[in-house]
Amino acid sequence: MEQQSKAPQDVRNVVNFLRSSSAGMKIRVGVLNGKRVDYFKGKGAVKALLSPAYAKLKNVPKVADEAEAQQLLLTIIPFAFFLRVERGAPSGTSSGSPKQLQITQMQTFVASDYYAWFYEGSQWTTYLGGVAMVAIMLAGVMFPLWPPIMRLGVWYLSIGVLGLIGLFFALAVVRLIFYIITVIVASPGIWVFPKLFADVGFVESFIPLWEWDLPKKKSKKRRAEKGKDASGSVSPVPSARIEEVQDSESSRPASRTAARVEEVPDED
Repeated sequence: MEQQSKAPQDVRNVVNFLRSSSAGMKIRVGVLNGKRVDYFKGKGAVKALLSPAYAKLKNVPKVADEAEAQQLLLTIIPFAFFLRVERGAPSGTSSGSPKQLQITQMQTFVASDYYAWFYEGSQWTTYLGGVAMVAIMLAGVMFPLWPPIMRLGVWYLSIGVLGLIGLFFALAVVRLIFYIITVIVASPGIWVFPKLFADVGFVESFIPLWEWDLPKKKSKKRRAEKGKDASGSVSPVPSARIEEVQDSESSRPASRTAARVEEVPDED
Protein backbone atom coordinates (compact mmCIF):
# COMPACT_ATOMS: atom_id res chain seq x y z
CA MET A 1 0.00 0.00 0.00
CA GLU A 2 1.02 3.59 -0.61
CA GLN A 3 0.47 4.57 3.03
CA GLN A 4 2.81 1.82 4.24
CA SER A 5 5.67 3.09 2.05
CA LYS A 6 5.42 6.49 3.79
CA ALA A 7 5.91 5.04 7.29
CA PRO A 8 9.11 6.10 9.11
CA GLN A 9 11.66 3.44 9.93
CA ASP A 10 10.94 3.35 13.67
CA VAL A 11 7.25 2.70 13.00
CA ARG A 12 8.15 0.00 10.49
CA ASN A 13 10.37 -1.62 13.12
CA VAL A 14 7.46 -1.72 15.56
CA VAL A 15 5.19 -3.28 12.94
CA ASN A 16 7.81 -5.89 12.03
CA PHE A 17 8.09 -6.82 15.69
CA LEU A 18 4.32 -7.15 16.12
CA ARG A 19 4.08 -9.27 12.98
CA SER A 20 6.86 -11.62 14.08
CA SER A 21 6.59 -14.55 16.46
CA SER A 22 8.74 -12.71 19.01
CA ALA A 23 5.76 -10.56 19.99
CA GLY A 24 3.82 -13.59 21.23
CA MET A 25 0.50 -12.23 19.96
CA LYS A 26 -2.39 -14.62 19.36
CA ILE A 27 -3.14 -14.49 15.63
CA ARG A 28 -6.64 -15.43 14.47
CA VAL A 29 -7.88 -16.08 10.94
CA GLY A 30 -10.97 -14.34 9.60
CA VAL A 31 -12.70 -13.66 6.29
CA LEU A 32 -12.69 -10.13 4.89
CA ASN A 33 -14.37 -9.48 1.51
CA GLY A 34 -14.15 -13.19 0.70
CA LYS A 35 -10.43 -13.47 1.51
CA ARG A 36 -8.76 -14.97 4.56
CA VAL A 37 -6.80 -12.48 6.63
CA ASP A 38 -4.99 -12.55 9.96
CA TYR A 39 -6.32 -10.43 12.79
CA PHE A 40 -5.54 -9.83 16.44
CA LYS A 41 -7.02 -8.26 19.54
CA GLY A 42 -5.86 -4.86 20.67
CA LYS A 43 -4.88 -5.89 24.18
CA GLY A 44 -2.54 -8.51 22.68
CA ALA A 45 -0.62 -5.77 20.87
CA VAL A 46 -0.47 -3.66 24.03
CA LYS A 47 0.92 -6.61 25.97
CA ALA A 48 3.53 -7.21 23.25
CA LEU A 49 4.78 -3.61 23.43
CA LEU A 50 5.18 -3.92 27.20
CA SER A 51 7.09 -7.21 26.96
CA PRO A 52 10.85 -7.58 27.62
CA ALA A 53 11.38 -8.60 23.98
CA TYR A 54 10.22 -5.17 22.79
CA ALA A 55 12.32 -3.39 25.41
CA LYS A 56 15.45 -4.98 23.91
CA LEU A 57 14.76 -3.57 20.42
CA LYS A 58 16.71 -0.63 19.05
CA ASN A 59 15.43 2.24 16.91
CA VAL A 60 11.87 1.92 18.21
CA PRO A 61 9.77 4.32 20.32
CA LYS A 62 10.06 3.64 24.03
CA VAL A 63 6.93 2.46 25.83
CA ALA A 64 6.59 2.76 29.61
CA ASP A 65 2.93 1.96 30.29
CA GLU A 66 -0.33 0.92 28.62
CA ALA A 67 -1.30 4.48 27.77
CA GLU A 68 1.90 5.03 25.78
CA ALA A 69 1.48 1.66 24.09
CA GLN A 70 -2.06 2.51 22.99
CA GLN A 71 -0.93 5.92 21.76
CA LEU A 72 1.86 4.33 19.71
CA LEU A 73 -0.56 1.84 18.15
CA LEU A 74 -2.94 4.70 17.35
CA THR A 75 -0.19 6.52 15.42
CA ILE A 76 0.45 3.37 13.34
CA ILE A 77 -3.16 3.04 12.11
CA PRO A 78 -2.93 5.87 9.48
CA PHE A 79 -0.20 3.88 7.68
CA ALA A 80 -2.71 1.01 7.15
CA PHE A 81 -0.49 -1.80 8.38
CA PHE A 82 -3.58 -2.94 10.30
CA LEU A 83 -7.12 -1.59 10.50
CA ARG A 84 -9.91 -1.81 13.02
CA VAL A 85 -12.58 -4.39 12.15
CA GLU A 86 -15.82 -5.74 13.56
CA ARG A 87 -16.16 -9.47 14.01
CA GLY A 88 -19.40 -11.12 12.97
CA ALA A 89 -20.84 -14.60 12.54
CA PRO A 90 -18.85 -17.62 11.31
CA SER A 91 -18.27 -17.76 7.56
CA GLY A 92 -19.19 -21.45 7.37
CA THR A 93 -21.81 -23.77 8.75
CA SER A 94 -19.76 -24.88 11.77
CA SER A 95 -19.07 -22.70 14.78
CA GLY A 96 -15.31 -23.20 14.32
CA SER A 97 -15.27 -21.56 10.88
CA PRO A 98 -13.37 -18.27 10.47
CA LYS A 99 -15.37 -15.23 11.55
CA GLN A 100 -16.66 -12.65 9.11
CA LEU A 101 -14.78 -9.35 9.41
CA GLN A 102 -15.80 -5.87 8.34
CA ILE A 103 -13.70 -2.69 8.39
CA THR A 104 -15.21 0.01 10.59
CA GLN A 105 -15.54 3.65 9.61
CA MET A 106 -14.06 4.98 12.85
CA GLN A 107 -10.38 4.02 12.84
CA THR A 108 -9.08 4.39 16.37
CA PHE A 109 -7.36 2.10 18.80
CA VAL A 110 -9.33 0.35 21.53
CA ALA A 111 -7.70 -2.49 23.44
CA SER A 112 -10.88 -4.58 23.42
CA ASP A 113 -11.42 -4.36 19.64
CA TYR A 114 -10.01 -6.43 16.78
CA TYR A 115 -7.58 -5.37 14.05
CA ALA A 116 -6.92 -7.06 10.71
CA TRP A 117 -3.41 -7.27 9.27
CA PHE A 118 -2.71 -5.80 5.81
CA TYR A 119 1.02 -6.41 6.09
CA GLU A 120 2.77 -9.74 5.66
CA GLY A 121 5.98 -8.78 7.43
CA SER A 122 9.52 -9.31 6.26
CA GLN A 123 9.70 -11.56 3.19
CA TRP A 124 13.41 -12.42 3.28
CA THR A 125 12.76 -15.87 4.76
CA THR A 126 10.27 -16.61 1.97
CA TYR A 127 12.76 -15.52 -0.68
CA LEU A 128 15.54 -17.53 0.96
CA GLY A 129 13.35 -20.64 1.10
CA GLY A 130 12.43 -20.26 -2.57
CA VAL A 131 16.09 -19.93 -3.60
CA ALA A 132 17.02 -23.00 -1.53
CA MET A 133 14.22 -25.05 -3.11
CA VAL A 134 15.29 -24.11 -6.63
CA ALA A 135 18.93 -24.92 -5.79
CA ILE A 136 17.99 -28.37 -4.44
CA MET A 137 15.93 -29.16 -7.54
CA LEU A 138 18.73 -28.09 -9.88
CA ALA A 139 21.26 -30.12 -7.90
CA GLY A 140 19.05 -33.21 -8.18
CA VAL A 141 18.53 -32.78 -11.93
CA MET A 142 22.26 -32.24 -12.55
CA PHE A 143 23.34 -35.20 -10.40
CA PRO A 144 24.89 -37.10 -13.41
CA LEU A 145 27.17 -34.11 -13.97
CA TRP A 146 28.51 -34.09 -10.43
CA PRO A 147 32.18 -34.92 -9.90
CA PRO A 148 32.75 -38.61 -9.00
CA ILE A 149 33.94 -37.77 -5.48
CA MET A 150 30.69 -35.88 -4.73
CA ARG A 151 28.52 -38.71 -6.03
CA LEU A 152 30.52 -41.18 -3.94
CA GLY A 153 29.99 -38.98 -0.88
CA VAL A 154 26.23 -38.89 -1.47
CA TRP A 155 26.21 -42.69 -1.80
CA TYR A 156 28.04 -43.11 1.54
CA LEU A 157 25.67 -40.60 3.15
CA SER A 158 22.58 -42.47 1.92
CA ILE A 159 24.01 -45.78 3.15
CA GLY A 160 24.66 -44.23 6.56
CA VAL A 161 21.07 -42.93 6.81
CA LEU A 162 19.65 -46.31 5.82
CA GLY A 163 21.91 -47.96 8.40
CA LEU A 164 20.60 -45.68 11.16
CA ILE A 165 16.99 -46.44 10.21
CA GLY A 166 17.73 -50.18 10.19
CA LEU A 167 19.45 -49.91 13.58
CA PHE A 168 16.41 -48.15 15.02
CA PHE A 169 14.04 -50.91 13.86
CA ALA A 170 16.44 -53.60 15.14
CA LEU A 171 16.57 -51.89 18.54
CA ALA A 172 12.75 -51.76 18.66
CA VAL A 173 12.51 -55.49 17.93
CA VAL A 174 15.21 -56.43 20.47
CA ARG A 175 13.62 -54.37 23.28
CA LEU A 176 10.24 -55.99 22.57
CA ILE A 177 11.74 -59.50 22.72
CA PHE A 178 13.59 -58.64 25.94
CA TYR A 179 10.36 -57.28 27.45
CA ILE A 180 8.45 -60.48 26.62
CA ILE A 181 11.20 -62.58 28.23
CA THR A 182 11.24 -60.46 31.39
CA VAL A 183 7.45 -60.61 31.66
CA ILE A 184 7.75 -64.38 31.91
CA VAL A 185 10.78 -64.65 34.20
CA ALA A 186 10.59 -61.34 36.13
CA SER A 187 7.06 -59.99 36.06
CA PRO A 188 5.88 -57.22 35.48
CA GLY A 189 8.63 -56.92 32.87
CA ILE A 190 11.43 -54.52 31.98
CA TRP A 191 11.52 -52.04 29.14
CA VAL A 192 14.91 -51.14 27.69
CA PHE A 193 14.97 -47.45 26.72
CA PRO A 194 11.37 -46.90 27.93
CA LYS A 195 11.19 -43.42 26.34
CA LEU A 196 12.33 -44.57 22.90
CA PHE A 197 8.96 -43.71 21.31
CA ALA A 198 8.04 -40.87 23.67
CA ASP A 199 7.64 -37.28 22.50
CA VAL A 200 11.01 -36.12 23.87
CA GLY A 201 14.37 -35.07 22.50
CA PHE A 202 16.90 -37.41 20.93
CA VAL A 203 19.09 -37.69 24.04
CA GLU A 204 16.09 -38.02 26.39
CA SER A 205 14.85 -40.99 24.33
CA PHE A 206 17.69 -43.10 25.74
CA ILE A 207 17.33 -41.98 29.37
CA PRO A 208 16.83 -43.98 31.55
CA LEU A 209 18.48 -47.15 30.28
CA TRP A 210 15.73 -49.44 31.61
CA GLU A 211 12.57 -49.28 33.69
CA TRP A 212 10.03 -51.65 35.23
CA ASP A 213 6.70 -51.79 33.41
CA LEU A 214 4.67 -50.62 36.38
CA PRO A 215 1.07 -49.46 35.76
CA LYS A 216 0.36 -45.82 36.36
CA LYS A 217 -1.61 -45.11 39.52
CA LYS A 218 -5.00 -43.57 39.00
CA SER A 219 -7.08 -42.12 41.83
CA LYS A 220 -10.69 -43.20 41.65
CA LYS A 221 -13.55 -42.59 44.03
CA ARG A 222 -15.11 -45.64 45.61
CA ARG A 223 -18.63 -46.00 44.38
CA ALA A 224 -21.41 -48.57 44.78
CA GLU A 225 -22.66 -49.00 41.21
CA LYS A 226 -25.15 -51.84 41.56
CA GLY A 227 -27.18 -53.46 44.30
CA LYS A 228 -29.77 -56.17 44.72
CA ASP A 229 -33.34 -55.58 45.78
CA ALA A 230 -35.49 -57.95 47.83
CA SER A 231 -36.49 -60.01 44.80
CA GLY A 232 -32.89 -60.65 43.90
CA SER A 233 -32.91 -58.51 40.75
CA VAL A 234 -30.11 -56.04 40.20
CA SER A 235 -31.05 -52.37 40.43
CA PRO A 236 -28.95 -49.19 40.45
CA VAL A 237 -28.42 -47.49 43.79
CA PRO A 238 -27.20 -44.01 44.62
CA SER A 239 -23.50 -43.43 45.08
CA ALA A 240 -22.32 -43.92 48.63
CA ARG A 241 -19.39 -42.67 50.62
CA ILE A 242 -18.09 -44.90 53.42
CA GLU A 243 -16.22 -43.41 56.35
CA GLU A 244 -14.73 -45.26 59.29
CA VAL A 245 -15.41 -43.62 62.65
CA GLN A 246 -14.31 -44.39 66.16
CA ASP A 247 -16.97 -45.75 68.51
CA SER A 248 -15.68 -43.77 71.47
CA GLU A 249 -18.82 -43.95 73.64
CA SER A 250 -19.36 -47.70 73.51
CA SER A 251 -17.58 -50.37 75.45
CA ARG A 252 -15.99 -51.85 72.34
CA PRO A 253 -12.21 -51.89 72.05
CA ALA A 254 -10.64 -48.89 70.31
CA SER A 255 -9.34 -51.09 67.50
CA ARG A 256 -12.86 -51.96 66.39
CA THR A 257 -14.59 -49.49 64.12
CA ALA A 258 -18.06 -48.87 62.91
CA ALA A 259 -19.00 -47.95 59.37
CA ARG A 260 -21.23 -45.03 58.60
CA VAL A 261 -22.79 -44.74 55.18
CA GLU A 262 -23.79 -41.34 53.85
CA GLU A 263 -25.68 -40.98 50.61
CA VAL A 264 -24.41 -38.27 48.34
CA PRO A 265 -25.89 -37.13 44.99
CA ASP A 266 -24.41 -38.49 41.81
CA GLU A 267 -21.84 -36.32 40.14
CA ASP A 268 -22.50 -35.17 36.58
